[in-house]
Amino acid sequence: MVIQSILWLALSYCIGSIPFGLVVAKLFCGIDPRESGSGNMGATNVARTCGTNWGILALVLDVLKGVLPVAVALALSDSVWFASGCALATILGHVFSMYLQFKGGKAVATTIGIFLPIAFWQILISVGLLVAVVATSGYMSLGSLTMVTAMPLLLLLFWKIELLPLALAVMILVFWRHKDNIGRLARGEESSWRKSKSQAAQEPHTDDAQSENSASEEGQ
Repeated sequence: MVIQSILWLALSYCIGSIPFGLVVAKLFCGIDPRESGSGNMGATNVARTCGTNWGILALVLDVLKGVLPVAVALALSDSVWFASGCALATILGHVFSMYLQFKGGKAVATTIGIFLPIAFWQILISVGLLVAVVATSGYMSLGSLTMVTAMPLLLLLFWKIELLPLALAVMILVFWRHKDNIGRLARGEESSWRKSKSQAAQEPHTDDAQSENSASEEGQ
């Protein structure tokens, strides 16, 4: 049983290391998301550079790669600590991928995945807060930070103390991976989904105005 547990911990790290955002973008779009958009391999940047559908696919795969190791850990053992260890190994794999010279993503989608089998309602509420913050502020990074901050508080509220070390470790990792975003948020330089949409909506009007000006100049 001990050898089996150690093997699954190692496999959890290997599963977490699979860079699905990079795989989806390269396989279906011929694009390396590390060289486009924000330079991140997450679903948000895949959606920006490849399209919404491919971003959703990357998101689903990153969530599932978080679910699988924890679900199997629960099937192998009733120990919450073992499940937490596999969950953390998965997150570490995502952040320090063995397939990418120990570089990786920001672990937001995979964080959702690891908590679904062990703290379903708490992560569901946290995701709801993420969506609300993104909808009101336009900042995905702010929503992600809100989600991981809410998780330890919700676990305390629902008295799931045994999962608190995992939630705190994940929160620290996600904040560390978002350190550049935090700096841009503080300076007011973070890119917003809302601004991107409004700029895209204004572009056709700008083109129309330029065409009208050109036509006017030709008439004169």
